[in-house]
Amino acid sequence: MERKIIFATGNEGKMCEIRMILGDLGVPVLSLKEAGVQADIDENGKTFEENACIKARAIQKLTGQIVLADDSGLVIDCLNGEPGLYSARYMGENTSYDVKNRNLIERLQGVPDQERTARFECVIAAALPDGRVLTTYGAMEGRIGYEIAGTNGFGYDPIFYLPQYGCTSAEISLEQKNEISHRGKALRAMKEELKKIVG
Repeated sequence: MERKIIFATGNEGKMCEIRMILGDLGVPVLSLKEAGVQADIDENGKTFEENACIKARAIQKLTGQIVLADDSGLVIDCLNGEPGLYSARYMGENTSYDVKNRNLIERLQGVPDQERTARFECVIAAALPDGRVLTTYGAMEGRIGYEIAGTNGFGYDPIFYLPQYGCTSAEISLEQKNEISHRGKALRAMKEELKKIVG
């Protein structure tokens, strides 16, 4: 069986980031769709790490390959960590991010800069054919902006303001974002682990 890495996502925006970082591992990296895998996984964990492990293990059992899965979300301090674990399902799974982003900006109306702190967090799990599961973590600190800005990112990027750049994470290039993003950090750490396995 040809060795490949399957990343348990159907999100094309995410796959672009993933391929930019894992592209030189020498092993093809496929999305679920590309691997022809269909699965409905109940992500019932209580943390990003638990959810990533649930997804990776489930797809690994189906395919026998090395499977990566991530769980990530936006954690807003003054909203007690919301939307957090429910970032994708916040306000309903089929609600557009435009609506979600406007709602969060409205909820933070009148909240001063220093209290608008937030971070994107990401845990990546790798379920290996030998039964082991490895995990890596990354975070990107910033704050919630006052308006939606930028078209480069996806999800909550247009409201996630990066003080060091003076703009949102949807206004920087994909290359810049991969350097500093939560997923970029977790992916680079995972890449080091994978090199030991596929190298």
